[in-house]
Amino acid sequence: MAILESKYLYAALMVFSLAYPLAQSFEWRLKYYRSWPGLFRGIGIMAILFIPWDIYFTEAGVWWFNDDYISGLKIAGLPIEEWLFFLVVPLACVFIHEVQKYYLRHEIPKQYAAWFSILLSGFLLTLSIVYSDRAYTSLTFSLTSLGLILLAYFQPPWIGRFYITYFICWLPFLLINGALTGNFTKAAVVNYNPDEFMGIRIGTIPVEDSIYNLLLLLIVVWIFENWQRKRGISVLKDPQNQ
Repeated sequence: MAILESKYLYAALMVFSLAYPLAQSFEWRLKYYRSWPGLFRGIGIMAILFIPWDIYFTEAGVWWFNDDYISGLKIAGLPIEEWLFFLVVPLACVFIHEVQKYYLRHEIPKQYAAWFSILLSGFLLTLSIVYSDRAYTSLTFSLTSLGLILLAYFQPPWIGRFYITYFICWLPFLLINGALTGNFTKAAVVNYNPDEFMGIRIGTIPVEDSIYNLLLLLIVVWIFENWQRKRGISVLKDPQNQ
């Protein structure tokens, strides 16, 4: 699509992703803005892991960015749009998390969510060993496996809701990550070294990206939910009784 062939494509995707959650943050029932301090704390802790990881992988050539689709402004070797990614994506996903807590009356039972975490953790750990020579696959799958084991062990009260959030987030994930990996353009915004991942794609998206996003969201939601619990903030309500 010619309209997408722009140096500001990545920036436009971030603006598009942010627009609705930001506009609805002050909606009177949800009041998402009240939880921004906890959200930004979660984003900050997540960034301590993900930003150095991103910088290292970019320098090592595990992935790189197409100059045709970025503004050219970089910090520590990363496009400014990539820095915005780590702000915008969790903000939008946690917004979905809060919305579904408000409107969905049911959630996945804790015991089922815990067993799913254990099974998925074992599967990812196995793949991380099998593909130990692939940097993106091995690191992403092993770290996510560890996070899921901790999730299954502690079984926080939001574990079932977390998986609902993650599955709902697949819709924007396919759209935004699809755009970043070349689904709608002549070339990809983000390119991957074929020697560093399994080579399995969901459309144009490396399957590792879906697990990368799972770990990112898990860290942010964990910190966010703990912050809310300590302050007695919750939007868990029965919409039928409004």
